Amino acid sequence: MSTQTESRRPLVVLLTAVAYFMTTLDALVVVTALPSIHADLGGSVAALQWTVNAYSLAFATGIITASVLGDRLGRRRVYRAGLALFTLASVACALAPTLAALVAFRAVQGVGAAILMPLGMTLLTSVFPAEKRGVAVGLWGGIAGLGVAAGPLIGGAVTQGLDWHWVFWVNVPVGVAAWIGSRIVLAESRGEHSGLDVPGMALVAAGIGSLVWGLVQGPDAGWSAARTVVALVTGAVLLVAFLLWERRTPTPMVPLALFGHGTFAAAAATCLMMTGSVYSMAFLTSEFFQLGRGDDPLGTGLRFLPWTATPLLVAPVAGILFDRIGARPLAVPGLLMQSAGFLWIIHLAGVHASYASYIAPFVLAGVGISMVLPSVPAAGLNAVPPEFLGRASGVLNTLQQVGAVVGIAAVTVAFDARGSLASPAAVTSGYRAAVVVTVCLSTIGALIALNLRRPHAATVDEVETASIAVPDAAA
Repeated sequence: MSTQTESRRPLVVLLTAVAYFMTTLDALVVVTALPSIHADLGGSVAALQWTVNAYSLAFATGIITASVLGDRLGRRRVYRAGLALFTLASVACALAPTLAALVAFRAVQGVGAAILMPLGMTLLTSVFPAEKRGVAVGLWGGIAGLGVAAGPLIGGAVTQGLDWHWVFWVNVPVGVAAWIGSRIVLAESRGEHSGLDVPGMALVAAGIGSLVWGLVQGPDAGWSAARTVVALVTGAVLLVAFLLWERRTPTPMVPLALFGHGTFAAAAATCLMMTGSVYSMAFLTSEFFQLGRGDDPLGTGLRFLPWTATPLLVAPVAGILFDRIGARPLAVPGLLMQSAGFLWIIHLAGVHASYASYIAPFVLAGVGISMVLPSVPAAGLNAVPPEFLGRASGVLNTLQQVGAVVGIAAVTVAFDARGSLASPAAVTSGYRAAVVVTVCLSTIGALIALNLRRPHAATVDEVETASIAVPDAAA
């Protein structure tokens, strides 16, 4: 790569991480602001949850399509359009006059996030050679980890100090600066030049959207409710149809041969379990601290920091280690450390321990997941040739978002089976039962990560290209 490209790399990391920061921040920032939103705009608990679910639904549905459009139309061009859309949607959310309007604008925000997350990763990794991607993704994840750490904290602080509207206004100056900076710093790039797979786009968007819709409404409507069953079955049928179509079309949007590479398949499945465990634990613990322990929103955000701020320090180091030893020695013990930390928290919740007792298990879980965050996606991307980076990134990011929704749905079922929101004791009982599910997700992820392998050949790209032959798509 040219000297100009090398000198640009730190700014590329910064710009793409800032956008990732916004998308992760907005996935969690609303949680601690929900009571204030309810006081201002009204609405039932089920309706309020859609301020979170609408974002997640649009986010998960649009990632793969955004990646394909970026490959075809230009990654920087589509990325900047995503920045503009996300920033304008944030303004609309801040000005929303009704709860219905807020939910609608949150969905638009989710579309912007669906563009930013995969294309940001692709733009980042495309300027680094394979042997240095671990460092890049580690730095990217460390900076962006501030979004996870700051989500509950900013939501609580802003809600208490100002009002809930400001949890959206904070995105505006960041989005404008990133939009300007991306025009100056980021270089335009494209992926494999094949035809646009419109039927594939329609099938995958409708399939994932229907599946996620069923998952997010299942806990409230009931898993046996007709609308839940119809949504889940429809989603499954559409995704099967998508896979069948991708096998026969000469220009697939997701070359299925990607999954023939064991490392990419293992990375994809590990991403699913990783985010399922992390997001479900964040969702549960926010409720537990506020409704089970009586903490205020700001206090809850502060108490999260020993866990959520850890990636800022550990993820860059893990990225450096990944480039030397690969993903498996980091991901397997990392996920097991997270499982151990969560098991420790189950015990502490049962004996009504003071908050100080939670710091050590939070740090243990935080260090563990920080070892996983940069290594698993980097291993997946290193397993594919450069022309498929965009689509591979889209698949990995989609599975992360689906994992978050699946994880929250699963722990909600466990919580409802053993507890309720009726009293602190009932909240604690449900919390302990539900955290068992997060432990299972994390442990399953560790078992899957045993299949992560490093290329043995001297030239990574040669191995990658040989392992993924897609002659029809390249024609």
